[in-house]
Amino acid sequence: MELRLVNVGFGNIVSANRIIAIVSPESAPIKRIIGEARDRGLLIDATYGRRTRAVIIADSGHVVLSAVQPETVAHRVGGREPVEEAPESPDRE
Repeated sequence: MELRLVNVGFGNIVSANRIIAIVSPESAPIKRIIGEARDRGLLIDATYGRRTRAVIIADSGHVVLSAVQPETVAHRVGGREPVEEAPESPDRE
């Protein structure tokens, strides 16, 4: 099996072969998954303090928080970079 790596933002890399889901963080069930992963010590925050835009769930039970849009991560996993991508800049909320 070939090791494929995917950039999830700010130079952070995740094994594409281990990803089982890339989801948006807004729903209550996903927030519950994030909380449970935090409690078990399986949460990896790769947002660098930015707003979480994608939650990546691995087959190992690890949950990775990313500041990159789910669609962008999915394109990167598929091996095709999106044509236009918003810059990874701090939120102004």
